[in-house]
Amino acid sequence: MTYVRAAALSELEEDTPKRVEIDGTPISLVRTEGEVFAINDICSHANVSLSEGEVEDCSIECWLHGSSFDLRTGKPSGLPATRPVPVYPVKIEGDDVLVSVTQES
Repeated sequence: MTYVRAAALSELEEDTPKRVEIDGTPISLVRTEGEVFAINDICSHANVSLSEGEVEDCSIECWLHGSSFDLRTGKPSGLPATRPVPVYPVKIEGDDVLVSVTQES
């Protein structure tokens, strides 16, 4: 896996998503419950930015129709979304948040 610096840990506010782009992939970084998560920033239902939504209980809610996605798995927890969104591995090195968007072969 190849990890790329996505942001500084100090830039991430608790429960406030931050949109970044890595190799053309839009990602929402979320610092919550003592961890940092990276989830694809595009809702699988309505093609809108998840980073504009609310974070609660390790989930991110799409602001448009209210679907929530688990930050650990990307699975939706309610309608109207039925398809998960990709999640990406995260490593913290010092103040750097590193994310891998590459797939292992």
